[in-house]
Amino acid sequence: MTTANLSKTVVVLGTGTMAAGIAAGFLEVGMPLIVLGRSIEKAQTTLEQACKLAQTLGAKAPSDVPQEAGLINDWNNWTSVAWVIETVTEDFDIKRALFQDLDRRVPAHIPIGTNSSGFPISRLTDGLLTRSRMFNAHYFMPAHLVPLVEVALGADSDPQMGEAVCELYRRAGKKPVLVRQDIPGLLANRIQHALMREALDLIDRGIASAQDVDTAVRFSFGFRYAAAGPVLQKEISGWDSMARASEEIYPSLSNAHVLARCVADKIAEGKTGMKVGAGFSEWPKEQAEQARQNYDQRLKAAFDVLKMQ
Repeated sequence: MTTANLSKTVVVLGTGTMAAGIAAGFLEVGMPLIVLGRSIEKAQTTLEQACKLAQTLGAKAPSDVPQEAGLINDWNNWTSVAWVIETVTEDFDIKRALFQDLDRRVPAHIPIGTNSSGFPISRLTDGLLTRSRMFNAHYFMPAHLVPLVEVALGADSDPQMGEAVCELYRRAGKKPVLVRQDIPGLLANRIQHALMREALDLIDRGIASAQDVDTAVRFSFGFRYAAAGPVLQKEISGWDSMARASEEIYPSLSNAHVLARCVADKIAEGKTGMKVGAGFSEWPKEQAEQARQNYDQRLKAAFDVLKMQ
């Protein structure tokens, strides 16, 4: 993929929540879009949802952006396509079959991505003839608001093409990172799980409540991370002070290899969060809906600030 064709059409395969959010991001910046599904009706509905989401991002007339709905199995007009990303059901066999099909149907110069958070691109594309143009392209929910896209190389992915995919995302207003090795959790989820392991260990040991853990993160380093990542923040404050603190803190950090007891117990009790009405807190329907709205509003405010940078 060359710089000259980065403004061409994007194809999104799938009709779920992630597909609509991903599609909205491209519509918001005016990039021509095709949404493919197992039925025309679902693909068209996803396009309509994407247009509505794009409007919440400030797009004035997303419906005026060139767009089309089609069938995954029938679509074969790849002439102006610069990027294909699939968001179908998180089932290995389904995704593997789809990649086998795309391997044959999509011209070899067009890169293809998967939004899978659980299946490495190396496994999904093992043995395929054009696997060098295939990547993970991992978004975070809600996809239309969270700027990060992790573009991960598989064992046989072409790094230059991966860089070109990142450039496409930059032009689409996203914040891509190139993950140069196909490892579990890629980049952001590895860091997030390291934090979560320590947070849950502190709850398990009775050192802090779940609510106090959230407050500590949101209003200390989490607050700073909206302005600077962990490396830049320490460049500002100084690595020597961090190094001195690490001598005391590192030996006491959790290195557990199993799920924290406090979460395992909640799952055993059926308390898996807002979707069932209870987790670490009780979540009556109205309270849960308000919390979700607050969450989206905060993300939107952060998104608007980032767009000005």
